[in-house]
Amino acid sequence: MDWQNLPGGGNIEDRRGGGLPGGGIAVGGIGGLILALIAMFFGVDPSAVLGGNQAPTPAQTRTAPGEQDIAYQFVDRILASTDRVWSDIFARAGRTYTEPTLVLFSQAVNSACGQASSAVGPFYCPLDQKVYLDTSFFSQMDRQLGGGGDFAYSYVIAHEVGHHVQNELGIADQVTRAQQQARSEAQANALSVRLELQADCFAGVWGNHVADLANLTQEDVREAINTAAAIGDDALQRRGQGYVVPDSFTHGTSEQRVQWFMTGFQSGDPNRCDTFSGQL
Repeated sequence: MDWQNLPGGGNIEDRRGGGLPGGGIAVGGIGGLILALIAMFFGVDPSAVLGGNQAPTPAQTRTAPGEQDIAYQFVDRILASTDRVWSDIFARAGRTYTEPTLVLFSQAVNSACGQASSAVGPFYCPLDQKVYLDTSFFSQMDRQLGGGGDFAYSYVIAHEVGHHVQNELGIADQVTRAQQQARSEAQANALSVRLELQADCFAGVWGNHVADLANLTQEDVREAINTAAAIGDDALQRRGQGYVVPDSFTHGTSEQRVQWFMTGFQSGDPNRCDTFSGQL
């Protein structure tokens, strides 16, 4: 993947080096639960990322112009390319796309959804419309998830941006309301699966639109497929506890995640990403 060919100029907020004492989440309710679930799906003990209600401590911005390292440049170009792709798609539909901010952090960070440690992995907070990423997660992908490579890392970022697209379209709010009315936890989880699979599909749509500019190869696509398969609920549960509990799935199986990513990648059409109609 020739990511250097992609446009730069994304909205990056660099908080690396600031950190937060304790690295917990200072928000109760669904924000903390979502981040704890992400931690569990990556084989992390939720107690390692859930903290008490300590007061937030502002993280400090470290990187100044001229100090941008390779990780910053990579994330900047991936984010900026998602901005361009989704701005064009929204414009063709007569809508305006609000570009999200991506916060780079190390160890722990404050968000409008609470405090989080890097153990939760990348996440999107709809309350401040920001994606949060500790780039050490890429090394974790290599070591623990059997996935790696530039396009695999890009897929992770594009997936989180996909959640921002859902927020822009009002899909996330509709799902939240439906989950609040769900009759069971399993029913609420099933809605979460559909939301996550759509974000996978949106990531694939982005990949389709940058494929020529970034000179994507079959090996690059294989990297993303391997990552999608590695982070399926069934694969993570099997790795973490030795068995699977389908009613507890919130992100989809490995097969589903690969299928929906490829649906978006092969079509380049977000209208093909309707995961809420019919069987998955």
